Amino acid sequence: MKFKPLHDRVLVRRVEEESKTAGGIIIPDTAKEKPMQAVIVAVGPGARNEKGELVAMSVKAGDRVLFGKWSGTEVKIDGEDLLIMKESDILGTLEGAAVPAKKAA
Repeated sequence: MKFKPLHDRVLVRRVEEESKTAGGIIIPDTAKEKPMQAVIVAVGPGARNEKGELVAMSVKAGDRVLFGKWSGTEVKIDGEDLLIMKESDILGTLEGAAVPAKKAA
């Protein structure tokens, strides 16, 4: 199934963080927090301003971003857990960060 967000919304896939600390301590799943980093999967066309003009999005598919802890709506598309959020919920982009490969289903 192909999903295209509307207006100024983006579809993101959370980036799983390491389950081991720098000192080598393994963090159990029950103690982990949900990651606040994600890779953008799809973006909408943008929002309209007061004049009705389309304002382009400042992020694009493939960008790695940071977002607020309680941002977005969790959805399941093709068996994969994703988030839909407004562009304004994104705090910023991460440059130079490696984008992990998609998990095999």
